[in-house]
Amino acid sequence: MFSSSAHHAQSVHSNFTRPRVAVLYQELDSPLIKGYQDSGADIAYVLKHHCGLDIVTPSSSPDPSNDADWVFGDTESGILSAIEKDATHLWANTILFADHPLQTSKRLNEVANNIRVVGQPPKLVELYDDKNHVNEILRAREGFRLPSAQLVQDDSQLRNILSSEQDYPVVAKPVRGRGSHGVKICRTTNELHDHCVDLLGQQSSVIVESYLSGMEGTVTVMPPSQASGKSDYWAMPVVERFNHADGIAPYNGTVAITENSRVVSAEQHQQDLTYGEIQRQCVEAARLLQCTAPIRIDIRRIDKRESAPFALFDVNMKPNMTGPGRKGRENQASLTALAAEGIGWDYPTLLREILESSRTLHALRNLEPPI
Repeated sequence: MFSSSAHHAQSVHSNFTRPRVAVLYQELDSPLIKGYQDSGADIAYVLKHHCGLDIVTPSSSPDPSNDADWVFGDTESGILSAIEKDATHLWANTILFADHPLQTSKRLNEVANNIRVVGQPPKLVELYDDKNHVNEILRAREGFRLPSAQLVQDDSQLRNILSSEQDYPVVAKPVRGRGSHGVKICRTTNELHDHCVDLLGQQSSVIVESYLSGMEGTVTVMPPSQASGKSDYWAMPVVERFNHADGIAPYNGTVAITENSRVVSAEQHQQDLTYGEIQRQCVEAARLLQCTAPIRIDIRRIDKRESAPFALFDVNMKPNMTGPGRKGRENQASLTALAAEGIGWDYPTLLREILESSRTLHALRNLEPPI
């Protein structure tokens, strides 16, 4: 069934400048979220019209204003459809998990060594979507600064925390979640109780962690890429977040990132060594987690001093990748795209660099979690 596709994928890999890319979006009911059609369409459109790459689409004449014309669903049938159209690269602009077809589909076994994927190892993503698990991995190693935290999984653990001495405010957030959903600063015992009860009622375990009162930022870490000559993980400039709502950075879909975020200049990085130190920690985290695509790690200074050290508080395995290019999307951006501007990359350059970090599906399927 895939003999021609597999041969085509192998021949194109020898000439990496001519990949045929299909972008996947979240059609499956994942454990967390559904969507990403709009950013997937941004990626596909810009790769085609601004990078000059061959893009495989469900429609033979995709309409720039119709997201669905540009992306394939991440179901087994959607993925197979893209491969049958001779896609050599799958851009997994979707939430992956252990039972995702990219991991489990036997019908993909035949092409797993030839098809290349932009994305994270599906088995690892589901593990790392548990924020408490990621924190435990980092805490087990030296060299990472994180806020103190406690896990609440039931009413008994909640009672124990409420009865213990707490330095308020604290942050309570779901163990699994996206963006700022469910994240709340609790300034009193009653607020903490009510918010935890609400999250537990949604079948979500809760992390209660110390509140970091200083400047918030985020760091995008890029994976190694032999094609672009990057043999190791590396960090983009820090992006500062501001104009918070109730102390929490709002979701990007609600407030445009250009209204509450800016790239920290090269001069500031040089003058304040805490930026370089947190970049180092973020790179080490990406290396430890064996990331195979960009990740974004949220950071915050431990207090309001200008030079206070940063701590890591949230690892995002699937950063938003919206960007300008299509008509009506001129003001679209993402925190990663904003960081890329700090090193002189426009959105098309960023996408090309990410594409060059693709791995074979076989390699992604066989990565194991750190011990």
